[in-house]
Amino acid sequence: MSLDLPAWAAELLREGRVARLGTADRAGRPLVVPVCYAFDGHACFSAIDAKPKRLPAKRLRRIRNLEENPYVSLVVDRYDEDWSRLCWVIVEGRADLLTGGPVRTAAVDLLVAKYAQYRAMGLDREGATVIRIAPERALAWRYS
Repeated sequence: MSLDLPAWAAELLREGRVARLGTADRAGRPLVVPVCYAFDGHACFSAIDAKPKRLPAKRLRRIRNLEENPYVSLVVDRYDEDWSRLCWVIVEGRADLLTGGPVRTAAVDLLVAKYAQYRAMGLDREGATVIRIAPERALAWRYS
């Protein structure tokens, strides 16, 4: 699906450095976590990377939530003390877990190109699971 976003919102979605990923389990209990992400114009991608975590990747609550309920929201926002600069984009859609294949490879390439930290940690070599969010709807708001 192509997102019908104003130019400023599409730029924020492409250029934003951090987003918040909202998931929910089968019972609807929510979880929101900050994530690094990339947007290719059609889908958003985030990796379960090698940063220290309390649990192995497969046991992370966001992964369990996605396995039970694939519907997610991704929020990218800009806060500024000058409130005339406030803005956000929310992408709602369905998430899939990618563990291999050409789409995962392309997503890792996008993430590595966007974040020097991923190049340093060798994201491509670690075989990280990638979350792909296929947008179904996008909302955008800005103060001015």
